[in-house]
Parts: sequence; C-alpha cells; structure tokens
Amino acid sequence: MTNHDEVAAIRPLTLAWVCRHLEVGERIVRTDALHGGITAEMRRLTIGTRHGGTRALVLRTFVDPFHVERAEDSLNREAGALTQLAGTGVPAPGLVAVDPTAAHCEYPSLLMTHLAGRPVLSDEGVETRVPLLARQLVAIHAFQPAKRPRQYATLTTADTVVTPKSADAAAWAAAIDLIRKPAPPYEGRFLHRDFQPGNVLLDVPPLSPADALITGVVDWAAASWGPADLDVAHCSTNLALLHGPAWGLRFSEAYEEVGGVLAADASERLYWQVRDGLACSEEVQQVSQPWREAGRTELTKRVVEERLDAYVTALMDTLG
Repeated sequence: MTNHDEVAAIRPLTLAWVCRHLEVGERIVRTDALHGGITAEMRRLTIGTRHGGTRALVLRTFVDPFHVERAEDSLNREAGALTQLAGTGVPAPGLVAVDPTAAHCEYPSLLMTHLAGRPVLSDEGVETRVPLLARQLVAIHAFQPAKRPRQYATLTTADTVVTPKSADAAAWAAAIDLIRKPAPPYEGRFLHRDFQPGNVLLDVPPLSPADALITGVVDWAAASWGPADLDVAHCSTNLALLHGPAWGLRFSEAYEEVGGVLAADASERLYWQVRDGLACSEEVQQVSQPWREAGRTELTKRVVEERLDAYVTALMDTLG
C-alpha cells in the first residue's frame, strides 16, 4: 500500500522526475528521511515492483541556498565517480539519474541505488573497524579512473583557522605556520575526499561484531585527484574526534599495514595531517551535529574542540 502522505513529502517536479526513471509498473510506496548529511537533504525511497516486491533508491537534493550554489559541481562529481566505479569492486551506489542544474526538479538532485548497512559511530568495536576502513581506503586509492576527477581543493588557510578556546596556543601557532608552506610534492591518486566513518556502511552481526563487513561507501560529491595522505588525514581527524586522539594517530599506521603508501618523509605526512585537522577547526559544529543526532550525544561542540586540540597537539609533538 502506498503511503500518500509520505510520498507527498517529495516535491511535485522532483517526484515526477523520479517516477520517469523507475521501471515499468513500479511506484514509490514509502519515503524515509535519512539523517547524517550536512550539505543535502537525503531520502530513502521504497519502490514497489511490478512483481510485488520492493527495492530501494536514495534521493539527494540540495535545498540550502548556500549549498545550492555548489550543487552543480558536487552532483557532477558524484555522478562521474559513481559511473566510473560501477563494476570495480568498490562498493559505491549505482547512479540512476542526475539533475545538477534543477532543469527538471525544484532543486538540484541525484537519484542512486540504496546500499545495505549503516554507519557505525560507537566507541565499541573501533579496534575492529579501523583496519576495515584502512583496507577499503587502500582499494579506493588503487582505482585508476579512465577520466581523472578534478584536482583536490584545500579546505582551510592559515588565516581562516579557528583556534579553540583553551587550546595549546604554541602548538596551534606552530601548526598554522606549518600549513603556510607550499604543499609537498605527491603522486596523485583517486580520492573520495570525505572518507570517514559516517560515509561508510557496515553490516555488523549482533552476536559477533568482530565479523563486521563494509557494505558500502557513500557521498562521493567531493571525489578528487590528489595525495593519498589527504584522504588518510581526513579519516584520521574524524576518528580522533569520534573516538579520541589515539585513534587518529593509529589510522595512518593501519593504512600502511594493509598496503597503503603514504609520503616517504615524515614531515610531508605531517603536513597533510595537520592541514586536515586545522580545516576541521572551522566546522566543528557542522561535523559534530550529525554525530549527536546519530546517538553520540556526549560529543558536544566543546568536547569535540577539546579532542581536536589534543589531536593537533599530539601531531605537533611528533616533531620532537
């Protein structure tokens, strides 16, 4: 039975566009809001098939005016990444349709297949998940696209860093000075550019969490070409804020243990780690809000800032 109230939550033009991309005899029977996204509205669409079964799609819609301005680039990047990743073994959604300029929908939108699994953000089992994340990221970096995505973009400058209150002022000053230097040379790789626990779906057996498996990697809107160190640094920062600074430091080790290759020089690796940590200083609220909505209510803005300070300080301590 179709729940008309739920389906009506999709805007009329967008609903018509989605329906045009369904198979003959299919219909939308249910929609559910998906939480955790920062830049876009996400909905899971349950599709009734003509044979009486169901399948699921995901609709991404950019509605916030600030992000609508960037939607065309983001959706084109995601569509390009999903198209190239199809059949590669990297568990990314399949592209169904994209309307990057809102030519057909009320707002820029993308329709893709739904993947099983869910993000896992709890501290419990993190020691099992870190090697899984590392192995998956190595596989992403091994992908050789027929067409390279756009060059990576840096997300902060020395002048835009927001030093947390009560931070180690000397450590942060040294970190800011570090990213004033030119970026180190690197060998380019295909990057997800937002690879972190919130964008990785897992199947975790309730009776044997150690047997968790990755079922999907989502949100390819920032897919880029750049240094593997940058993707590793981004996941490291997120792990440090979610689970404590030690896990941020651990991730780069885990990446190398499963065959990943980082910059040979420790100072070059540090540059990318610090750059990503400082970039997070500008968006602590945006990063932590979805985590609280997902149940990590203890991760207040203050707690996350304290962890970021401890992580950046720990990174700078590696300089000796």
